[in-house]
Amino acid sequence: MPNKSKTVLRDTSKTARPRAAVETAAPRRSAAVERKTRETSVSVDLALDGSGRGEARTGVPFLDHMLESFARHGFFDLTIKAAGDLHIDDHHTVEDVGIVLGRAFREALGDRSGIQRFGEASVPLDEAVCTAIVDISGRSYLGYNVQISQERVGNFQTELVHDFMKAMTDEVGMNLHLNLISGRNPHHIIEATFKALARAMDHATQLEPRLKGVLSTKGTLT
Repeated sequence: MPNKSKTVLRDTSKTARPRAAVETAAPRRSAAVERKTRETSVSVDLALDGSGRGEARTGVPFLDHMLESFARHGFFDLTIKAAGDLHIDDHHTVEDVGIVLGRAFREALGDRSGIQRFGEASVPLDEAVCTAIVDISGRSYLGYNVQISQERVGNFQTELVHDFMKAMTDEVGMNLHLNLISGRNPHHIIEATFKALARAMDHATQLEPRLKGVLSTKGTLT
């Protein structure tokens, strides 16, 4: 099956700034990634050091809601557009959005110099509580302990959350452990999961001013 990906890294520095400002300004950690296959077309524009502006248009309304919540609570500026074979089902689109979002994080992080690497957050939403633990280690592993008894939230298949998280985890190259502490309502459970992930990713991707290079005795996180 044809599979073509294109990654574009953006330099948003303004050429009109004074020379001293250009030399001392921190590099903007952002990426724009596109991926097209016979099943989907997905584009993601991500800025790690944002203000939480999110816009998602994937054709899957519940996923859009989760992605915009993810951007808001992670303080990421995020634009996602996708078109997929929704006449079959939502699986290809949801999974491929996870793939491209993961690649955008990977590209925006570069060699991962200076990042805190680890992040952890617990988020409640009424009766639901979920914990996310992240290690942006260069190695991919997903521990998914989010049990949802209902098969759907509206028209959205709840099992697709696992597929999204697995795709994103693999592409970022990180350890991600998601643990549902309590919950009854599937909407609340999934939203708490995305918000916890956002908070944990925000912590893990932040720059540590005391750190030079990468936070690893191996000398690499890629």
